[in-house]
Amino acid sequence: ARTEDSAQDRGGVMRLSGLYVITAAETTVEDVASAIRGGASIVQYRDKSNDVSKRFGEASAIRKLCAEKGVLFIVNDDVELAASVDADGVHVGREDAACSRARERLGDKAIIGVSCYNEYARAEAAAEAGASYIAFGAFFGSPTKPEAPRATTDLVVRAKEALSLPVVAIGGITPQNGASLVTAGADMLAVITAVFSQPDIAGASRQFSDLFLE
Repeated sequence: ARTEDSAQDRGGVMRLSGLYVITAAETTVEDVASAIRGGASIVQYRDKSNDVSKRFGEASAIRKLCAEKGVLFIVNDDVELAASVDADGVHVGREDAACSRARERLGDKAIIGVSCYNEYARAEAAAEAGASYIAFGAFFGSPTKPEAPRATTDLVVRAKEALSLPVVAIGGITPQNGASLVTAGADMLAVITAVFSQPDIAGASRQFSDLFLE
Protein backbone atom coordinates (compact mmCIF):
# COMPACT_ATOMS: atom_id res chain seq x y z
CA ALA A 1 0.00 0.00 0.00
CA ARG A 2 1.22 3.45 -0.80
CA THR A 3 2.15 5.58 2.17
CA GLU A 4 0.43 8.88 2.78
CA ASP A 5 3.69 10.73 2.16
CA SER A 6 4.26 9.23 -1.28
CA ALA A 7 0.60 9.76 -2.17
CA GLN A 8 1.01 13.45 -1.40
CA ASP A 9 4.19 13.49 -3.46
CA ARG A 10 2.48 12.25 -6.61
CA GLY A 11 2.60 14.91 -9.27
CA GLY A 12 5.22 16.84 -7.34
CA VAL A 13 8.11 17.85 -9.57
CA MET A 14 10.65 17.21 -6.82
CA ARG A 15 10.98 13.55 -7.79
CA LEU A 16 11.03 14.09 -11.55
CA SER A 17 14.76 13.77 -12.05
CA GLY A 18 17.32 11.12 -12.90
CA LEU A 19 17.21 8.00 -15.04
CA TYR A 20 13.81 7.35 -16.63
CA VAL A 21 13.62 3.80 -18.01
CA ILE A 22 10.99 2.72 -20.54
CA THR A 23 10.11 -0.94 -20.91
CA ALA A 24 10.27 -2.84 -24.20
CA ALA A 25 7.99 -5.72 -25.25
CA GLU A 26 10.33 -8.35 -23.81
CA THR A 27 11.16 -6.49 -20.57
CA THR A 28 10.38 -8.55 -17.44
CA VAL A 29 9.61 -7.44 -13.90
CA GLU A 30 13.05 -8.80 -12.94
CA ASP A 31 14.64 -6.55 -15.58
CA VAL A 32 12.85 -3.55 -14.11
CA ALA A 33 14.03 -4.54 -10.62
CA SER A 34 17.61 -4.61 -11.94
CA ALA A 35 17.23 -1.16 -13.48
CA ILE A 36 15.89 0.21 -10.19
CA ARG A 37 18.78 -1.42 -8.34
CA GLY A 38 21.11 0.50 -10.66
CA GLY A 39 19.44 3.79 -9.79
CA ALA A 40 16.45 4.27 -12.13
CA SER A 41 14.07 6.72 -10.47
CA ILE A 42 11.15 6.61 -12.93
CA VAL A 43 9.74 3.59 -14.82
CA GLN A 44 7.42 3.87 -17.80
CA TYR A 45 5.44 0.82 -18.90
CA ARG A 46 5.21 0.81 -22.69
CA ASP A 47 3.43 -1.96 -24.58
CA LYS A 48 1.70 -1.19 -27.85
CA SER A 49 0.01 -4.61 -28.14
CA ASN A 50 -3.75 -5.08 -27.96
CA ASP A 51 -3.58 -7.84 -25.33
CA VAL A 52 -5.56 -6.16 -22.55
CA SER A 53 -5.10 -8.86 -19.91
CA LYS A 54 -1.35 -9.14 -20.58
CA ARG A 55 -0.91 -5.40 -20.34
CA PHE A 56 -2.94 -5.16 -17.13
CA GLY A 57 -1.00 -8.03 -15.54
CA GLU A 58 2.41 -6.64 -16.46
CA ALA A 59 1.55 -3.08 -15.52
CA SER A 60 0.13 -4.23 -12.16
CA ALA A 61 3.26 -6.24 -11.34
CA ILE A 62 5.64 -3.42 -12.27
CA ARG A 63 3.49 -0.89 -10.46
CA LYS A 64 3.67 -3.02 -7.28
CA LEU A 65 7.46 -3.25 -7.57
CA CYS A 66 7.80 0.51 -8.08
CA ALA A 67 5.58 1.24 -5.07
CA GLU A 68 7.75 -1.05 -2.92
CA LYS A 69 10.94 0.62 -4.11
CA GLY A 70 9.69 4.21 -3.94
CA VAL A 71 10.06 4.71 -7.70
CA LEU A 72 7.57 6.60 -9.87
CA PHE A 73 5.49 4.47 -12.24
CA ILE A 74 4.15 5.95 -15.48
CA VAL A 75 2.02 4.25 -18.14
CA ASN A 76 2.64 5.09 -21.79
CA ASP A 77 -0.32 6.23 -23.82
CA ASP A 78 -3.15 4.44 -22.00
CA VAL A 79 -5.00 6.67 -19.53
CA GLU A 80 -7.49 3.94 -18.56
CA LEU A 81 -4.72 1.43 -17.84
CA ALA A 82 -2.94 4.05 -15.73
CA ALA A 83 -6.14 4.58 -13.76
CA SER A 84 -6.84 0.86 -13.34
CA VAL A 85 -3.41 0.05 -11.85
CA ASP A 86 -3.24 3.29 -9.83
CA ALA A 87 -0.14 4.46 -11.67
CA ASP A 88 1.55 7.70 -10.66
CA GLY A 89 0.70 9.08 -14.06
CA VAL A 90 0.64 8.72 -17.83
CA HIS A 91 2.78 9.83 -20.76
CA VAL A 92 0.95 11.04 -23.85
CA GLY A 93 2.14 11.81 -27.36
CA ARG A 94 0.78 13.37 -30.50
CA GLU A 95 -1.76 10.61 -31.13
CA ASP A 96 -2.53 9.83 -27.51
CA ALA A 97 -5.14 11.21 -25.11
CA ALA A 98 -4.79 14.96 -24.78
CA CYS A 99 -3.01 16.25 -21.70
CA SER A 100 -6.11 18.01 -20.41
CA ARG A 101 -8.26 14.89 -20.81
CA ALA A 102 -5.65 12.79 -19.02
CA ARG A 103 -5.56 15.32 -16.20
CA GLU A 104 -9.34 15.26 -15.94
CA ARG A 105 -9.41 11.46 -15.74
CA LEU A 106 -6.46 10.94 -13.38
CA GLY A 107 -6.77 13.96 -11.11
CA ASP A 108 -4.67 16.89 -9.98
CA LYS A 109 -1.94 14.81 -8.34
CA ALA A 110 -1.23 12.59 -11.35
CA ILE A 111 1.98 13.07 -13.30
CA ILE A 112 1.18 13.88 -16.94
CA GLY A 113 4.12 13.79 -19.33
CA VAL A 114 3.88 15.04 -22.91
CA SER A 115 6.04 14.21 -25.94
CA CYS A 116 7.04 17.42 -27.71
CA TYR A 117 9.41 15.85 -30.26
CA ASN A 118 11.53 18.72 -31.63
CA GLU A 119 8.78 21.35 -31.40
CA TYR A 120 9.07 24.11 -28.80
CA ALA A 121 5.50 25.28 -29.51
CA ARG A 122 4.23 21.87 -28.37
CA ALA A 123 6.13 22.31 -25.09
CA GLU A 124 4.48 25.70 -24.54
CA ALA A 125 1.07 24.21 -25.26
CA ALA A 126 1.74 21.29 -22.90
CA ALA A 127 2.73 23.69 -20.13
CA GLU A 128 -0.48 25.64 -20.69
CA ALA A 129 -2.53 22.41 -20.59
CA GLY A 130 -1.13 21.43 -17.20
CA ALA A 131 1.63 18.97 -18.05
CA SER A 132 3.91 17.81 -15.22
CA TYR A 133 6.91 17.43 -17.51
CA ILE A 134 7.79 17.72 -21.19
CA ALA A 135 9.92 15.40 -23.32
CA PHE A 136 12.06 16.31 -26.32
CA GLY A 137 13.69 13.90 -28.77
CA ALA A 138 15.11 12.10 -30.56
CA PHE A 139 18.47 13.64 -29.77
CA PHE A 140 20.44 10.82 -31.38
CA GLY A 141 19.69 7.92 -33.72
CA SER A 142 17.15 5.72 -31.92
CA PRO A 143 16.77 1.99 -32.63
CA THR A 144 13.23 2.16 -31.22
CA LYS A 145 12.11 5.02 -33.47
CA PRO A 146 14.65 5.38 -36.30
CA GLU A 147 12.46 7.87 -38.21
CA ALA A 148 11.94 10.18 -35.24
CA PRO A 149 12.67 13.88 -35.90
CA ARG A 150 15.93 15.12 -34.35
CA ALA A 151 15.93 17.50 -31.43
CA THR A 152 18.78 19.78 -30.36
CA THR A 153 20.12 20.76 -26.96
CA ASP A 154 18.95 24.33 -27.68
CA LEU A 155 15.39 23.12 -27.02
CA VAL A 156 16.37 21.93 -23.56
CA VAL A 157 18.12 25.18 -22.74
CA ARG A 158 15.20 27.29 -23.99
CA ALA A 159 12.58 25.23 -22.14
CA LYS A 160 14.53 25.36 -18.88
CA GLU A 161 14.81 29.14 -19.16
CA ALA A 162 11.19 29.86 -20.11
CA LEU A 163 9.01 27.03 -18.80
CA SER A 164 8.88 25.98 -15.17
CA LEU A 165 8.66 22.28 -15.98
CA PRO A 166 11.09 19.35 -15.71
CA VAL A 167 12.52 18.29 -19.09
CA VAL A 168 13.07 14.75 -20.35
CA ALA A 169 15.55 13.99 -23.13
CA ILE A 170 14.96 10.81 -25.17
CA GLY A 171 16.21 9.09 -28.29
CA GLY A 172 19.42 7.11 -28.76
CA ILE A 173 20.87 8.28 -25.45
CA THR A 174 23.91 6.50 -24.02
CA PRO A 175 25.99 7.17 -20.89
CA GLN A 176 28.56 8.74 -23.22
CA ASN A 177 26.32 11.19 -25.08
CA GLY A 178 23.88 11.72 -22.20
CA ALA A 179 26.27 13.85 -20.17
CA SER A 180 25.93 16.79 -22.58
CA LEU A 181 22.14 16.71 -22.18
CA VAL A 182 22.35 16.75 -18.39
CA THR A 183 24.79 19.67 -18.66
CA ALA A 184 22.29 21.47 -20.94
CA GLY A 185 19.66 21.14 -18.21
CA ALA A 186 17.79 17.89 -18.89
CA ASP A 187 16.23 16.75 -15.61
CA MET A 188 15.73 13.19 -16.84
CA LEU A 189 17.25 10.90 -19.46
CA ALA A 190 14.75 8.42 -20.90
CA VAL A 191 16.21 5.18 -22.24
CA ILE A 192 15.07 1.77 -23.45
CA THR A 193 17.76 -0.10 -25.38
CA ALA A 194 20.77 1.35 -23.55
CA VAL A 195 19.51 -0.24 -20.34
CA PHE A 196 17.16 -3.14 -21.12
CA SER A 197 19.13 -4.58 -24.06
CA GLN A 198 22.37 -4.72 -22.05
CA PRO A 199 23.72 -7.93 -20.48
CA ASP A 200 24.15 -6.14 -17.12
CA ILE A 201 20.98 -4.09 -16.69
CA ALA A 202 21.84 -2.83 -13.21
CA GLY A 203 25.32 -1.81 -14.34
CA ALA A 204 23.98 -0.02 -17.42
CA SER A 205 21.42 1.76 -15.26
CA ARG A 206 24.13 2.83 -12.81
CA GLN A 207 26.18 4.42 -15.60
CA PHE A 208 23.23 6.69 -16.37
CA SER A 209 22.25 7.45 -12.79
CA ASP A 210 25.86 8.42 -12.05
CA LEU A 211 25.57 11.25 -14.61
CA PHE A 212 23.19 13.01 -12.25
CA LEU A 213 25.67 12.88 -9.38
CA GLU A 214 28.43 14.76 -11.19
